[in-house]
Amino acid sequence: MIRLYTENNFEKMREAAEILCQTHLAIKKVIKEGMTTKELDDFANKFIVEHKKAIPAQLGYGGFPYTLCISVNDEICHGFPGDYVLKEGDIVSIDNVIEYNGGLADSCWSYAIGKLSERDQKLMDVTLDSLNRAIKEAKVGNRIGDIGHAIQEYAEVENDFSVIRDFIGHGIGKEMHEDPQVPHYGKAHRGPRIQAGMVFTIEPMIASGNWPMELEDNGWVAKTKDGSNVCQFEHQLIIHEDGPEIITDQSKYSLNESDLEFIENYKF
Repeated sequence: MIRLYTENNFEKMREAAEILCQTHLAIKKVIKEGMTTKELDDFANKFIVEHKKAIPAQLGYGGFPYTLCISVNDEICHGFPGDYVLKEGDIVSIDNVIEYNGGLADSCWSYAIGKLSERDQKLMDVTLDSLNRAIKEAKVGNRIGDIGHAIQEYAEVENDFSVIRDFIGHGIGKEMHEDPQVPHYGKAHRGPRIQAGMVFTIEPMIASGNWPMELEDNGWVAKTKDGSNVCQFEHQLIIHEDGPEIITDQSKYSLNESDLEFIENYKF
């Protein structure tokens, strides 16, 4: 069942999205070569829980044991923070879900550590461009298949990358994962009709090599079978009659003085 939401729901989602985006902006300030992914996760947990008084919704979800999913290089998604030390040339995809005052917000953002190879920089650029192209298709009257078709045509046909098939976008509202399912591949003019009041994510995961994946023994971390690098960008959209609202657009938000003070005083 696809739920349709109202302005009362949207306001709560926007509140959660502001904290989510501020968390990403804070991460952008501190992420660097030489730190571990667990240090990043600990920082985000304290920023969200102690500083913002919000709930890191991924922590404990289905047994997931961390605040953030931090996926590095050939890890597709659900990466476990740990003792991995970030180094120059890494692609780091950080997925963050916030619950606040009954609202949920979900967004993944990828970060380059230092200078990337030419191929990996193109991968990041194409992944973000594919997300933006897909958002233009997320309008009333179109179908969910138009979103995936736009991503696949751009990433695979025009740029010779591969769209990961095993993980897709999703509705979000009362629960973290709802209908509709939003594949990042497929045929245009197929799937559910997009309606005002829908809320869903678009979150293409694009591989520089082939898309087949394998799971690590922990049952969570997904990696490309061929070891090729992956990039992911994700936005959460509210669908209005006049077009999609990107509530996880980081450019809409900024860090306040209290946030900057927290970052300055945080001890890694």
